[in-house]
Amino acid sequence: MRLTKAFWSNGVALAVVAGVVALIVRANHHQGRLARNDLSLLGVAGAPATSRDGLQQIVDAAQHRLRQHPTDASTAVALADALLRQARVSGNAGLALVAEQALSPVLHDEPLEYEARRMLGVVYLSQHRFREAIREAERARDQRPRDDWNYGVIGDGHLELGEYDEAFATFQRMMDLRPTAGAYARAAYALELRGRLRAALDAMKLSIDATAPNDSESIAWHHAQMGDLYRQLGRLEDAAVEYAWADHSFPGHPFAQIGMARVKEAEGDLSGALTLYEELASRAPTPDVAEKLGDLYAAIGRPAEASRQYALAEAGWRFDSPQPAFLARFLAEHHGNLDEAVRLAEGAARDRQDIFTQDALAWCYFKAGRLRQAAAAIQHAQRTGTRDRSILFHAAAITEALGDASGARKLLDRPF
Repeated sequence: MRLTKAFWSNGVALAVVAGVVALIVRANHHQGRLARNDLSLLGVAGAPATSRDGLQQIVDAAQHRLRQHPTDASTAVALADALLRQARVSGNAGLALVAEQALSPVLHDEPLEYEARRMLGVVYLSQHRFREAIREAERARDQRPRDDWNYGVIGDGHLELGEYDEAFATFQRMMDLRPTAGAYARAAYALELRGRLRAALDAMKLSIDATAPNDSESIAWHHAQMGDLYRQLGRLEDAAVEYAWADHSFPGHPFAQIGMARVKEAEGDLSGALTLYEELASRAPTPDVAEKLGDLYAAIGRPAEASRQYALAEAGWRFDSPQPAFLARFLAEHHGNLDEAVRLAEGAARDRQDIFTQDALAWCYFKAGRLRQAAAAIQHAQRTGTRDRSILFHAAAITEALGDASGARKLLDRPF
C-alpha cells in the first residue's frame, strides 16, 4: 500500500497515544548500516529478542560494557533503546533519564556521533521535552537527510505540541523515503484521529507485517493497537483476540492488559476488569491505572480503596511523571480544586495545542461553569474529526449544557 500526498492532506492530525509513555514507533533500522556489535540492532531481523528477559539481558550486557568503555556509541544506543522499551512495559518513567545518561558521554566525546544523536531525540520525546526532541532530530536529519527515522521523531514532536501541519509535512517525507512499520503505524493513527477507524485497521496491519518477527515487544504493542481500534468499533470479540495475541507475544504487556480490562468492563465484567488492573498496578503502576482502579472500586462500593487509588493517581501526575493536563482533567473529574484545575489546564494549553490538552481544558472550564470557554476549547479538540469517546462525551455534555440537546445526541451518534 502506497500512501500519497493526498492521504495526508485535508487537515489530518495525529496525537501521541495516551498511556505509559509517549508513542515512539520504531521503524526498522537500515539493515545495511551495521553497528559495531549486535546490541545496537534491536528491532531488526537477527537482532537480540525484545522479550522481557531479552530486554533485561541487553540492559545488563550493555551496562557492563559501558562501565569499561563509556563512549562506546553502539552499546550506549542499544542500552537507551532497551531502557525506553522497559519504560513502556514497566511504567518507570525514570528509565528515560538513565537512557539519556548513557548517551551523554558519547556525545560529549563526539558531538557528531550520528546514532547517539538520533537516539537522543527519542529519549527527549519520552521525557516530554518535545522542542528539544525536534531540535536533536533536525540535527541528525541534517547529517543524513535520507534516514526516515529522523522524520518520525520530528513529526512526533510536532504532534505532541499540536503543530499538525508541520507534523504531516514531515511524515509525508518519511513515507516518501521509506514505507516502514513506523510510517504505517503513524498513518494508522492519523486515520484513527480522523475517525476513519476501519482504514486505520488496514494501515496497522501493514505495520505489523513490516515489524521484525523477533521484536516481540513491538509486535505486542502493534496487536494492542489493533485491539484498541476494534474496541472503538464495538467489535469486542475481535479486540479480545488482538489483546490475547499481544499478551502471547510479550506476556504481561501493559497495553494488552489494559485493553483486555476495558473489554471486560464493556462487557459488564467489573470483577474481571478489576483483577487485571490490580495485577498491572502491582507490576507496572502508573497514574492512569490508579485512577481506573479508583473508578472501579467506587463502582463496586469500596470507597476507601477508591480514595487511596485516587490519591496515588494525583500524586503520580503531580510528582512522579508530571502531566499538567492529565492532572487538571483528573481534578475536574474527581471533585478536586477547580481553580487549580483550570489554572493547570490553561498552562498546559499555552505550551501544547494537541486535541487531548484542549479536551482537558474544555472539561475543566465545563466543571467550573465557564460554558462559553468550554465550547471554544472542545471545538478545538474536535478539529481532527476524532471519534475518541472521551472527547465526544465531553463535547456532548457541553453542547447539552448550552441548550442544544439535539446537537449533543448527534455528536454521540455519528457513524465511524
